Amino acid sequence: MADKPQKKAAKPHPPKGAAPLELLDEAPSLSATEVIGLALSFVWLAACAMFFIVLGTGSSEGEFDPLRFVMVVVAIAMPVAMIWVAVAAMRSARIMRQESTRLKAAIDGMRTAYLQQQQSIGGPGAQASKVEQKLEEIAKVSRRTETALATFVSIRPGMPSLANPYPAPIAPAMGADEAPKDPDDQTKLELGTPAEDMIPPLSIEDFIRAMHFPEHAEDAEGFRALRRALEDRQVAGLIQAAQDILTLMSQDGIYMDDLRPDRARPEVWRKFAAGERGKGIAALGGVRDRSSLALTAGRMRKDPIFRDTAHHFLRRFDQTFAQFEKNASDADLAAMADTRTARAFMLLGRVTGTFD
Repeated sequence: MADKPQKKAAKPHPPKGAAPLELLDEAPSLSATEVIGLALSFVWLAACAMFFIVLGTGSSEGEFDPLRFVMVVVAIAMPVAMIWVAVAAMRSARIMRQESTRLKAAIDGMRTAYLQQQQSIGGPGAQASKVEQKLEEIAKVSRRTETALATFVSIRPGMPSLANPYPAPIAPAMGADEAPKDPDDQTKLELGTPAEDMIPPLSIEDFIRAMHFPEHAEDAEGFRALRRALEDRQVAGLIQAAQDILTLMSQDGIYMDDLRPDRARPEVWRKFAAGERGKGIAALGGVRDRSSLALTAGRMRKDPIFRDTAHHFLRRFDQTFAQFEKNASDADLAAMADTRTARAFMLLGRVTGTFD
């Protein structure tokens, strides 16, 4: 009875982040290039030997010509030397390719280990859901404290706002003993007034605070500003777009609190609001974190949902900031540039080429 063929032992897999086993083995003593070089050298030397055996040296016996001897040696050795120069160059190129492959494998392994370590700090999926949990806490606290926050919602008449940063002074109230000049003058009840017109204008301070989002569950001032901003239709669109893109970026471990972008002068922000693009506003791309830039660029190329969300956020930011800049002071622009929403704009604008 014939023996059953033995199964070949499986090759051990290299650990994650290590170079392939084939690259770690030592190179063979003679490669194909070196074998070809030896063969060509042997063929050339054999051809030279046959030439001198058949035709002879061409000089009379007993007579030695040094110049002829040097020329013969050079003619024989030069092609052999050129062959081995080419072999050495090809061998060096092969070694460089192997070293480049090893280096790339090592870098990929380090990056994989870093991402796994970041994801395992708070348990599986903890980092990806950090922003979602924070936003859920914001919603719960906002619902629980709706009655308490109602006292902070309204803006006093005469306070600066996005639409009117320098309001006119309010006329004093009419005394009780003062009668209207026209006896027929009565208070008119306006019917059909849109709900948006009844909402007090959003102040610049609340707009900037909402752009940064609440710091923690006990940040009552942040909740108040966020609720006020959500009542403004245009600003609410920007807040929602910023929330969506921040949630997606958190899945890759990118958080705006970790970024420390370079500050741009207020006049550069005003150029952007005026519609200028390219190198003239390059200072706005102050994000230098290579890891965040690389991860964001990779997500933009591979994930169409992330790409569409990012472009929607950039359009919303452009439209809203153009209105904000008209009535904002230099100090207001500096404060806005330090918010989480502005940092997300700097990062995505750098990746999409807005500042190139």
